[in-house]
Amino acid sequence: MNLGKRLAFAGILFFGLIFISVIGYLTLGGPDVTFLKALYMAVITVAGVGYGEMINTEPYPALRIFNMFIVVFGVATTVYVFGVVAALIVDLELSNPFWRRRMQNRIDALSGHVVVCGLGDTGRYAAQELQKSGAAYVAIETSEEKIKRLKETHPGTFDEMLYVLGDATEEEILERAGLSRAVGLVITLPQDKDNLVVTVMVHQRYPKLRIIARSASRRFAERMKRAGANSTVSPAQIGGLRMASEVVRPHVVSFLDLMLKEQSKTLRVEEVEVGASSPWAGKTLRDLDLHGRYNLLPLALKEHAHGEEPKLQVNPRDHTAVPGGSVVIVIGDVLDVQRARRDAKGA
Repeated sequence: MNLGKRLAFAGILFFGLIFISVIGYLTLGGPDVTFLKALYMAVITVAGVGYGEMINTEPYPALRIFNMFIVVFGVATTVYVFGVVAALIVDLELSNPFWRRRMQNRIDALSGHVVVCGLGDTGRYAAQELQKSGAAYVAIETSEEKIKRLKETHPGTFDEMLYVLGDATEEEILERAGLSRAVGLVITLPQDKDNLVVTVMVHQRYPKLRIIARSASRRFAERMKRAGANSTVSPAQIGGLRMASEVVRPHVVSFLDLMLKEQSKTLRVEEVEVGASSPWAGKTLRDLDLHGRYNLLPLALKEHAHGEEPKLQVNPRDHTAVPGGSVVIVIGDVLDVQRARRDAKGA
């Protein structure tokens, strides 16, 4: 039963009990009982406010028995009515049209963001990492309750999260999340079939959009890649790799955990794109002085040559030139990475 039907049922139950109470008091209360007295007695009894009896039930055993039933049913009815009203107030607060419109306006103003489909066990970690990395994102979720629980269990993390309520397999919902202006799509719906549907639908409309899809099945992972996903992620596979790493390289795992959980700084392995017209293009790593200027440590350089496979240089030397169209992979604080990205763009 939805909230509207529950509210209607609660109203019928409450006023029906009041009506029956008034009739009972008028019938069993003797000749001195007026309609106003009967109505007042009915209201205070059903509401359970604890006022004294307006109608003396002592001379009338039948009235006293009737009143006991009214007290019992009145308390139960009042609790139910208050519960429905409280649920209605919460629902109105969450579905406030002005608040909804304000959030949709913020989403409409976004560009270059990431759309996350589903806030389940995998999606919430993806959203949390995007939040920590300072990347703009919009979540799509069918359950308002799940979003409320996320905000309650992760105070301060998801308070300002932008989201759209609806089914991510529907084009209209994806467009409301600003997919046409997004740079990436993370699909973490519970069912592989739904993830495949979203992958096919989005790739057909936006073939250049980067799509990362969750897949529990290797068979579906291959289908998703053929359908247009740039990459697929298996939670089971990642979990197995993590468990093996805990055995053979525990200190490395501890370092990565510390890097991810550090509160004072958000340390990450990030990438800085160097465009063809970037002021960084053609300079060497020594000239850029990433460590001195940004406190960043260069780990690798990925070059994109026309007509050739991308070439990756791990641990590049200081004299290595950074050509336009390449990507510098660094480790450092997210805020320092953002400064470097701005300078690399010439902004």
